[in-house]
Amino acid sequence: MNSTTEYSKIIAGTMTWGKWGKRLTTDEMVCLMNHCVDLGITTFDHADIYGDYTTEADFGAAFSKSGIQRENVQFISKCGIQFKVESRSNKVKHYDYDSEYIIWSVEQSLQKLNTEYLDLLLLHRPSPLMDPEEISLAISKLKQEGKIKQFGVSNFSPSQIKLLETKVKVEGNQVECSLTSNDVMDNGTLDDCIIKGRMVMAWSPLGTYFRKSSDRTNRIQKIIDQLAPKYNATEDQLLLAWVLRHPAGIRPVVGTANEVRLALAIKALEIQMELEDWFLLLEASNGSEVA
Repeated sequence: MNSTTEYSKIIAGTMTWGKWGKRLTTDEMVCLMNHCVDLGITTFDHADIYGDYTTEADFGAAFSKSGIQRENVQFISKCGIQFKVESRSNKVKHYDYDSEYIIWSVEQSLQKLNTEYLDLLLLHRPSPLMDPEEISLAISKLKQEGKIKQFGVSNFSPSQIKLLETKVKVEGNQVECSLTSNDVMDNGTLDDCIIKGRMVMAWSPLGTYFRKSSDRTNRIQKIIDQLAPKYNATEDQLLLAWVLRHPAGIRPVVGTANEVRLALAIKALEIQMELEDWFLLLEASNGSEVA
């Protein structure tokens, strides 16, 4: 990613900080964001829809009290998904990438987050009706006005990015990537990011490992139990280390609001997972050896 902006290698996902999760108070958010910064987690990932369009404002109120200098942190946010909520008159969930709507969404995010700019704006999900020219008009205007520094996408395939790049440069892609969901390693998504120098962010980097028990997670757990003493690491650290081992330089977006787990996450950067251990975990996930 050709930029002077330095995003942290572990990114704090804010989706569960507000209404959709922990419902943290302003003071609790202040403590948590300062804890993140003290750990070296300086990048915060948002989306306008989080908390039914409320979490950005909750975070912004806390940020204004945090004492953190804006130039020392990076704000990512996303737009495009239109939910059916009381605050909006939508009849159906849909995507809106008209230039006027993108600009309005960004201006709303800036106001709520108490910031003059976003370091990175992402289109949240691809739409079958997206028009590269229309999107380019919005991004050009937002960049010229200093309201966004960089532009990227989330959950886009290489062909969808190629479509956008007929009119506008795409500088990052945030995708689902974990040991239990690693299709992006085979379908060209990460290859595209390496080739084009895009920043890769991984949402849900721990996958389903802690969420549900299955044959797959049971196989993975057996290998993790073997590897944990070798690396002196916890389960979540090994799952993050597996993602971090990829040459695309993936930045995991960790969704926890737990201070201890955030501290463990940053320590995962110190794990240098050996090649065969990486493939042992992949084999456990797939249920068979690689072809």
